[in-house]
Amino acid sequence: MSTTIERAAPGLAESLAATLREVRERTLRLIAPLSDAALREQVDPLLSPLVWDLGHIAGFEELWLTRNLDGPIEFVELPGLYNPFEHPRRERGALPLPGRAECLAHLADVRARVLQRLATADVGPGSAPLLRDGYVYRMVAQHEAQHTETMLQALQRRTDPAYSPVDRREVPAAHDVHLAQAGATGAMVSVPGGTYTLGTDDRTAAYDNERPCHAVTLAPFAIDITPVTNAQYLAFIADGGYVTDEWWSPAGRAWRAESRAEAPMYWTLVGHQWQTRVMDHDAPVDPTHPVSHVSWHEAEAFARWAGKRLPTESEWEVAATWDPAIGAARRYPWGDASPTAAHANIDQRAFGTAPVGAYPAGTSPLGISGAIGDVWEWTASRFGPYPGYETFPYPEYSEVFFGDEYRVLRGGSWATQSDVARTTFRNWDYPIRRQIFSGFRCAADA
Repeated sequence: MSTTIERAAPGLAESLAATLREVRERTLRLIAPLSDAALREQVDPLLSPLVWDLGHIAGFEELWLTRNLDGPIEFVELPGLYNPFEHPRRERGALPLPGRAECLAHLADVRARVLQRLATADVGPGSAPLLRDGYVYRMVAQHEAQHTETMLQALQRRTDPAYSPVDRREVPAAHDVHLAQAGATGAMVSVPGGTYTLGTDDRTAAYDNERPCHAVTLAPFAIDITPVTNAQYLAFIADGGYVTDEWWSPAGRAWRAESRAEAPMYWTLVGHQWQTRVMDHDAPVDPTHPVSHVSWHEAEAFARWAGKRLPTESEWEVAATWDPAIGAARRYPWGDASPTAAHANIDQRAFGTAPVGAYPAGTSPLGISGAIGDVWEWTASRFGPYPGYETFPYPEYSEVFFGDEYRVLRGGSWATQSDVARTTFRNWDYPIRRQIFSGFRCAADA
C-alpha cells in the first residue's frame, strides 16, 4: 500500500517570507519620519496611537504564526494591551504603551521566530486548513497591510506638524480623454440583466466573507464609468446639497445636523474657493480627482440629487469584473494578472488620489474605470454573509460584524496595498465614517 504525500509548490515558503517582508518594509517606511512622541499621540478618538497599531501587528503575528499553528486555536486576539475588543480605540491613548525602540524590537523578535518556523513549516496542499497553501501567512500579511492603511488615516489627521512621507511618487496625469470627460459629466454604462457569479472559492488568500462563489440574478442597470469626481461634488454643494433636506434620508439629516458637515472632510472654504489637505499638501480642490473622505450618508444624498442611487455590491462587482466575451468574471478589471503601477493607484505610491482617467489599463470589460484604487467606494449593501458562508478561521474577523449597522465598501484606495486590493474584497464601516479614504460611484435602474 502506497501513500501519496502532497507537497508545497517549490519556493512557496520563500514567497510567503518575501510577502511578509514587503509588507513590513512598508510599515517601517511609514513611521520612519515620526518621533517617539508622534507615535504615542492619539490624534482622533476613532484612530489608535500608531504605537498601539505596531504592538497589535506584532501580537497578532505572534499569535497566528506561532501559538495557533499547532491547534486548537487558543485565542483569536492576544489578551491584554493590544486586544481590540478589550480596549476600544477611544481608550488606547491612555494605555501604558511602550516606546518606539521597545515596539520595534518586539516586531523584529516575533518576525525572526516566524521566519525560522516558516522555513520548515508544512504549507502544502495536504496540510491543515490554516497552513494549507500558506493561507495563514497571507492572512497575517494582509492584516498588517490593513493596519498600515488605518495608520495612514491617523497620519492624515495630523496637522501640527502634518505628516510628510519619505517616498511619495508621482501619479500619471489624466490622459484618457473619454474617461476624463465621463468623470466630469457622470456618464454611465449599461449592464444587461442576467445571472452572474460573485465572490470566490479561493482559500489561499481570500477572507471568509468573500466566499463562496455563488450566482446572483440582477436586473438591467447603469453605473457610472468613473467614481464621482470633485467637479461633480462641487456642483452638488453649489446647488445647496448640504442644506436641501429632500436629498437626505432621516438618518442622513440627523448625521448632518450633528456633524455640521458642509463639505467632504478636510475641505475648507477659503474666500470663494474650496481648499483641501492631503497629508502635508494644501491646495485648491482639484475637479479632476475622485471625491474622497465622504460618508455613506453624503454619497447617498449626492446620488439622490443626481437622480441616481448607490450600486449594490453585487452590481459593483459585476461591473468591475464580468467579461461578456468569456461569460465569466475576471480576477481584476483588467484580467487575471496581479496589479501593477499601470493598472491602478494603490500601494501608497502617491499618498493621494490621481485624476480619473489616469489608468485606462485598469478599465473593466463592461467599461468602468478606477474600480481598484484611489478611493474605497460605498455601496448600498449592508454587510452580511454570502449564501453558504462558513466562518474561517475565526468569527471575530467577519461574523461578529454582520448586520444592518454597516455598509460595504469596495475596490480599495490609494492607501490599500496590492495584497488586499482585489475585486472580491469586502470592506465595511458605519455610514457616518469619513476618516477612511472613501468615495463612491452611482448607479441607476435601466
